[in-house]
Amino acid sequence: MDTLLEQIAGAEISSDTTLLRELIAAIRPNKASNIALASDRLRALCFLLSTKPEYAAALRQYLIAVVSERKLVHLCTDTGITLSEGFWAAAWQRALYKILPPLTNDSYLRDVFGTLFNQVDDHRWIHGVDEKIWMDLIQLLDFQVSRARVRPDGIVNELLSAMQVLSYRISAIGLESELVRNYPDIERYESPFLRQNDEINDYITEYRNWLRDHSTEHRDSQQIEVLLAQCEEVVVKIRRTATHQGVSVSLTRLLLRVTQSIARLRIMLELIEAPNKDHALLTGFRLFKELVYADNRKYSIGELIETNTHLLTMQVTEHAGRSGEHYVASNRREWLEMLRSASGAGFIVGFMAMIKILFSKLLLAPFGFAFLYSLNYSLGFMFVHVLHFTIATKQPAMTAALIAKSLDQSKKNLDDLCELVVQVIRTQFIAILGNVMIAMPTAYAIAWAWYGATGHHFIDPTKAHHLLEELNPFASLALFHAAIAGVCLFLSGLISGYYDNKASYNHIPQRLMQLSSMNWLFGVARWQRMTTYIGNNLGALAGNFFFGIMLGSIGQIGVFLGLPIDIRHITFSSANFAFALVGLDHQLTWQVWVISLVGIATIGIVNLAVSFSLALFVAMRSRHVSFEQTGELMGLLWKRFIKHGREFFFPPKEVDNLDQ
Repeated sequence: MDTLLEQIAGAEISSDTTLLRELIAAIRPNKASNIALASDRLRALCFLLSTKPEYAAALRQYLIAVVSERKLVHLCTDTGITLSEGFWAAAWQRALYKILPPLTNDSYLRDVFGTLFNQVDDHRWIHGVDEKIWMDLIQLLDFQVSRARVRPDGIVNELLSAMQVLSYRISAIGLESELVRNYPDIERYESPFLRQNDEINDYITEYRNWLRDHSTEHRDSQQIEVLLAQCEEVVVKIRRTATHQGVSVSLTRLLLRVTQSIARLRIMLELIEAPNKDHALLTGFRLFKELVYADNRKYSIGELIETNTHLLTMQVTEHAGRSGEHYVASNRREWLEMLRSASGAGFIVGFMAMIKILFSKLLLAPFGFAFLYSLNYSLGFMFVHVLHFTIATKQPAMTAALIAKSLDQSKKNLDDLCELVVQVIRTQFIAILGNVMIAMPTAYAIAWAWYGATGHHFIDPTKAHHLLEELNPFASLALFHAAIAGVCLFLSGLISGYYDNKASYNHIPQRLMQLSSMNWLFGVARWQRMTTYIGNNLGALAGNFFFGIMLGSIGQIGVFLGLPIDIRHITFSSANFAFALVGLDHQLTWQVWVISLVGIATIGIVNLAVSFSLALFVAMRSRHVSFEQTGELMGLLWKRFIKHGREFFFPPKEVDNLDQ
């Protein structure tokens, strides 16, 4: 490091960044997580600069040359701010840039900045080092940034130009049709998005005049702050209305862009209006850390997805959470209603399992089987929903979103959360019991009815043994296949939330009502009832439809690709066990009985655990909730189970009394 500083001090002042890259590489730890090493190296640099003032002076002049001889505007206005291209275009561009990065333009500080901090994890050690060490380094370099000691006009003008660019972008976003559609008041009243641009242009003009002649005056930024706050209020109102009107990726992207632009514009103002040197240096350093993080993540597709779909993901899980409220029984009446609803679904599943076995006897290509199986599952699940019945395994994806919502709203009220979890567990228990308790005897009755009508069993012994082998959790891939079904359940929950959001955002019922041909065909009143039903149930119907396609096609995709993938679902597995039992004339050993029943139970546990875990993870991420009281909650649940274990399976009597 001493050698590098000596070279910088001995060389002529130049904007070439070779020595600066080498200096940063000398400070950078071999692992970004090694914060202690980075801190020690920065302290060593500070020691050298303090003992040899000529090194500090030379490094200061070198850094000023690197910055002042390049365009600063794009670094301030582009890095860390979502640009105007669409989501898919941005994702495709990032994927290509990972393979072949864009050409670096040495005249732009934005491009040079990326070559200086070219490790994707540089932000970790830069953020990890104590801020005091960084500030000691900056103080030793003694940049002339206070208003009393005039800053270089070139850099100030670049900051003012960056402010102007950001202001124009905010104005343009405020005129976007999608933003206006979601907040029509922008057209009724004077838009703060446009007014802030006028104010900033006047501010910049006066400030540049002040830079040329200090005897003139320039306005402060108070009015700009008021207008920016009004812009943020509009964004908050749009986000709030999105909870019932829905949202899209493009709207999320617009809100993200305007929020980022306002935040960056405030930083530019803070740098220019800094009351003293220390404040300016601290603001500049925090901007530097923000820029390093953004530059390191500029080609990250995961970062793009997380930031640009945050509001949409939140809305998808919000709709799922509202649906989840219907899957939680808080009293005996609701608990018995869930039992009835689940029993109805179990009855239908018994026939769906029969139809799938009939389809399996056909001689078809994998595509034919996938089509018929998907048709059976999809229509069956949609029929279950239309009749207001409940498939138990559909619950976790919905109740997980409800729990995440409760975590977000009352993070410290663990007693209420504990009560909600207990209600979810007992509702899940009775739903599973209702499904299996009816699906199994339904399949059993179908098998004996078939035998009575035709004189031979519905399935032959070979098929029966195959069905039993599929239930064996020790000698087959039953649990792995159950996990795949759990992923499908999770995805169907997301699909349901997505289409519920889509129905709200795109005003599907109202648009359907505009179809004059449908009004003529069905009559206005009947068609209105139909469109209202579609609006309220589009998500559930779409989720069930696509869930059926996933269950029906995954096994055949495995056959086509030669992969050991398939699905196992607890309700269908219990029905298949009943068919196998009749097909073998009850000639099962006790070991087969035990293994099959254990297999059915573990398949159900895996179905529920996988779908619930994935749904809870996504719901919590969408709300930026990190639940740090898991241990305390588990303790409360354990105490509740020890004292009132019955409540985990049956509603408490005191609830019934209150209901009466």
